[in-house]
Amino acid sequence: MAVDSAHIAHFDVTRVLRTPHSERFVLLRHNQEFAALELHYLLNGTVAGTVIIYQDAQLQESEIPSLLTQIDDRLLPEVDISEHNLFFTVVVGKVLGSFQPEVEAVREAKS
Repeated sequence: MAVDSAHIAHFDVTRVLRTPHSERFVLLRHNQEFAALELHYLLNGTVAGTVIIYQDAQLQESEIPSLLTQIDDRLLPEVDISEHNLFFTVVVGKVLGSFQPEVEAVREAKS
């Protein structure tokens, strides 16, 4: 079942990571993650975004412009796609998991 573009406006955003120059969010619809968003705030005032649409999100390619507009309107009032100071790379992918070093391996590396 495809999601029509009217439903794209109804998604929640949860920030999961923030640094001085970037942020990572997950986008949720009906309490289900359907995309990840990374924003990088460049020194020239431009914002570079990467949107990773989860493979099983059933989001149609035709819905992506609406999604990007909503991200722009809701999260980035200081920049605008139409003013060419905001751009996105959009990827469709599958989450394989989160990978981090084992605690023991980190201790050994520090020794």
